[in-house]
Amino acid sequence: MIKRVEIKNATVEYPVFDVLSRSIKASLLQGIDNDGRLKFVRALDNIDLSIQDGERIGLVGRNGAGKTTLLRLIAGLITPSNGSISAKGRVVPVIDRGIGIHPELSGLQNISLPLRLLGANSAEVAKAKAEIPEFTGLGDAILRPFKTYSEGMKARLIFALCTTIRADLLVLDEWLGAGDIEFTERAQYRLRDFVNRAGALVIASHSLDLIQNVATRVLWIDAGKIRMQGKPADVCNAYRIASAG
Repeated sequence: MIKRVEIKNATVEYPVFDVLSRSIKASLLQGIDNDGRLKFVRALDNIDLSIQDGERIGLVGRNGAGKTTLLRLIAGLITPSNGSISAKGRVVPVIDRGIGIHPELSGLQNISLPLRLLGANSAEVAKAKAEIPEFTGLGDAILRPFKTYSEGMKARLIFALCTTIRADLLVLDEWLGAGDIEFTERAQYRLRDFVNRAGALVIASHSLDLIQNVATRVLWIDAGKIRMQGKPADVCNAYRIASAG
């Protein structure tokens, strides 16, 4: 079994600035302590994690717990302040809803650029143009400007884009939650098929039902740490109880 990701003692810290301040000077002063040093917030704290081919990792936790930061770290979009991370193969991150999509262009026209940004070659783009309209079920809407799409339609297209090309590791943030029930069921099947054919998946979502249905292992992220990990039902139930308390 190939180890796709290896994270060792990884810490991620961000400088603190008050973006709501009325001036650049005030913003900078908000981010400096009494000793004249920059203030930092620790988004991830000494994370150790290994991900192997075939795994579907689900991330749960409250807003601000560090889930998105961990996704960005795994996707290679940020580097750790301390510790290390290594990833093997093609990583496809779908964390930013834009991913190169132009709102004025049609859904069909918007297939090429996002896939190129995700590393697709010409053959993969051509295959996607033939496959995506049918999978998404958008019908004639595939020829309409993307900006006219509902949130569910946008989710369908984006999800189809990120699961069309071959990937060794797919990193997703909440993308299934915006689709309707029928599409979500098809998307879950596609995810399972995707992982079985190629690599691994890491997905963060507030939908515990979705996480339990998709994941093979779940991590509960709390205050930048892995508070608990294990079987999806066990971790999700523990998180439900803690959240209700």
